Amino acid sequence: MEEIETRTIRKVMWRLMPFLVVCYFVAYLDRVNVGFAKLQMNAALGLSEAAYGFGAGLFFIAYFLLEVPSNLALDKFGARLWIARIMFSWGLISALFAFIAPISRATGISNEWVFYILRFLLGIAEAGFFPGIIFYLTLWFPSVYRARVVAMFMLAIPFSSIVGAPVSGALLNITGGGLDGWQWLFILEALPSIAMSVVVVVYLTDRPSLATWLRDDEKTWLEARLENERKQKVAVEHMSIGKALSDPRVLACSFVYFCLNAASYGVAFFLPTIVKGFGVSNFQTGLLSALPFVFGAVGMVLLGRSSDRTLKRREHVCFAMIIAAVGVAGAGLVSSPVLVLGLLCLSQIGVSATPPLLWPIPSAFLTGSSAAAGIAAINSIGNLSGFAGPYVMGYLKDLTGTFTAGLLVLGAVTLAGGIVAMTLKVSRDLESAVAKKAAPAE
Repeated sequence: MEEIETRTIRKVMWRLMPFLVVCYFVAYLDRVNVGFAKLQMNAALGLSEAAYGFGAGLFFIAYFLLEVPSNLALDKFGARLWIARIMFSWGLISALFAFIAPISRATGISNEWVFYILRFLLGIAEAGFFPGIIFYLTLWFPSVYRARVVAMFMLAIPFSSIVGAPVSGALLNITGGGLDGWQWLFILEALPSIAMSVVVVVYLTDRPSLATWLRDDEKTWLEARLENERKQKVAVEHMSIGKALSDPRVLACSFVYFCLNAASYGVAFFLPTIVKGFGVSNFQTGLLSALPFVFGAVGMVLLGRSSDRTLKRREHVCFAMIIAAVGVAGAGLVSSPVLVLGLLCLSQIGVSATPPLLWPIPSAFLTGSSAAAGIAAINSIGNLSGFAGPYVMGYLKDLTGTFTAGLLVLGAVTLAGGIVAMTLKVSRDLESAVAKKAAPAE
């Protein structure tokens, strides 16, 4: 039985994970490239730091409103069609950011409000993508593999910054066709999303039972293993969708994720501006902005493996959140560019590692439709701080003239999330028992 498990999981890993990483790579690039566009866009459109932070965060308000409905739609209509729809619509809207000024002139709406509207529409378009993939992975991987596959999937975040930051910095130097660099950045980085939406329909498989690329014995083993896991969890606790959304553990996970994303997006949307303040060129800004995400990728993999090995989920989440808090707050207390960048590298280890450490926790007690709803609820509530974090950073920057106050606030919020993470009560014995007992008899 060990041989078929190894063979099946390896096939599923190689079939799904590289492709899903590429999908999330282009998604995250479209989500945060506004941070690089800001280096030219704010002056071109007359946006203040607070207005930029408010608009950058509006994405997450729309995300919050439509996250759960979108994830339930994915469960109903299947991953292929729904993920393709998401990728096509967000790519199209992302490209429209290049034409904010013409849209403003044509409609009579101010540049500021066109920026706000497009950010909100981008959130509507992308709502459901990340939690949809997290739910999709639960349909393919037994629980004992979840932290590592989520970590693998979320490597797209640091990789999108490692690769995308220098590319975005370089694209700012492109001009032509009556467009400036920031406009070409939006157009050229939107095209991969639109192209990938077509590939998704052809490549993805909704469920193991439909996988023609698995042998019959592999499909039988995987379906039986996942069904036995589901029965194990249902035997302990079965939740309706309503109960899942009000469960204290779901709410606690949501709070932890809220605190994490406040730091994650609060820093990410302003990182190019912070680095540009070191007195470097656009391309050098891109290179230096990528450095924290190299450390984040390493931390994500190492802590994810440790979490799967020990099954001490909440302890790992708490540890990662404390690292993030120390790095973010510390960056606000020093002035040397080397120290600032070093502390931001430290913070990114915790920021990058926390999500793959956190997501196996709700999947340990949620099943079926309640899992789709619960996971989406955690992600949507957690992402509300994607609005709050950038707005606080922009507002405090306008108020004080520096990023110090904003970084200290975000560091304190992240520390609070780490403390709450230690209150999460999920049975490690249950998860361990599921891993041991769920394998079907030969």
